[in-house]
Amino acid sequence: MSVTVRIPTQLRSLTGGLGEVPVEASTLRDAIDALEAAHPGLRERLLDDTGGLRRFVNVFVADEDVRFLQGLETSVQDGQTISVVPAVAGG
Repeated sequence: MSVTVRIPTQLRSLTGGLGEVPVEASTLRDAIDALEAAHPGLRERLLDDTGGLRRFVNVFVADEDVRFLQGLETSVQDGQTISVVPAVAGG
C-alpha cells in the first residue's frame, strides 16, 4: 500500500530536502524500513538501540499517535499519511 511520510525540517537533509516521501508499506515498521532503503540514516534518527521509537520522536498515522495504537506494528492503509514530529521541550 502506498502511504506518504511527512518528514520534519530537521530530517530533510537525509531526504534531499523532501518534506514528503511516498513509500510502500502495510505497517509503520515497514514504512520506516522503506524510508531507510530510500534515504539511509533515517532509521537511526527514528529508532533507538533496542529498535523502539526514540523517546523524543512522535509518530502519527492518520492523526493518531502510534504510542496509543500498536506502536511500530500499527497498520497503515493505502493513501494514509504518517507524520514524524519531533518533540518540543522548553520552559
